[in-house]
Amino acid sequence: MVRKNRKRPAIRRNDSSQVDQEPLQQSCAETVYEPPVRFEPHPSPDAVKSEWTEKPVRVYADGIYDLFHFGHARSLEQAKKLFPNTYLLVGCCNDEVTHMYKGKTVMTEAERYESLRHCRWVDEVVPDAPWVVNQEFIGKHHIDYVAHDALPYADTSGAGKDVYQFVKSAGKFKETKRTNGVSTSDVIMRILKGYNDYVMRNLDRGYTRKDLGVSYVKEKQLRVNMGITKLRQKVKEQQEQMGKKLHTVAKTAGMHHSEWVENADRWVAGFLEKFEEGCHIMETAIKDKIQESLKMQNSRSPSPSEMLENTVQ
Repeated sequence: MVRKNRKRPAIRRNDSSQVDQEPLQQSCAETVYEPPVRFEPHPSPDAVKSEWTEKPVRVYADGIYDLFHFGHARSLEQAKKLFPNTYLLVGCCNDEVTHMYKGKTVMTEAERYESLRHCRWVDEVVPDAPWVVNQEFIGKHHIDYVAHDALPYADTSGAGKDVYQFVKSAGKFKETKRTNGVSTSDVIMRILKGYNDYVMRNLDRGYTRKDLGVSYVKEKQLRVNMGITKLRQKVKEQQEQMGKKLHTVAKTAGMHHSEWVENADRWVAGFLEKFEEGCHIMETAIKDKIQESLKMQNSRSPSPSEMLENTVQ
């Protein structure tokens, strides 16, 4: 289960989002993780008939759950399946505590609480969960076990102590396993990697640059790129249609297949060369026009010193 910024005792990590990383001793030069095509569900415990008649085991799991994803859900699935009859309570820290000890989140506390309520494995959501679980909290919610991954997490003391040391010492800790290849940080990085594509798509949908928080120059650059991309796509479609027609003509004329392929490659290469040259000239001209407009706007605006002189006069 993912909870807070993963920290080993005496090690601090600066990360403002939920981090699902492998331990530090792993080399950064390792190959990029490739997620499996399918994630298999975690096995359920053997159901003992007599245990279903007994009182449910109350298991507590906690975390931040920002941008709730299937990695979170799979950790909660493990917690729910620890015993044949489990009542799963899930604590979620509020914005004040999270921002103080972890950093800024994408979702608000209300959004994070609501996301958890719609998870099939969760029986009860505990809002305003504490950063460190203590005996008072365990007694208040009648908690039998606390479920989390086994790696240490730093508490609020600043000394690098494990936040789960108390429940581990009391024998109330149950380990869950992380799901490799998915984390809130990973989701955010995917979004940032395709930032320009997302902005261009939403500009095309009618959003303004102010809605998207982009500058005037950035908007113009993206619109130019968007226009060129559309033009290239249109030319590509025309090229494909032309190729089909040429193929039909060649077939009708009885041209030999190898001769047709050789000629087609030459024709297409010549066409693309001219097209790329034309696009480059057009793109350069548009960018020059934008820069010229910006210079004219700047020249019309008086400098701060000129405005001061005019005021004094």
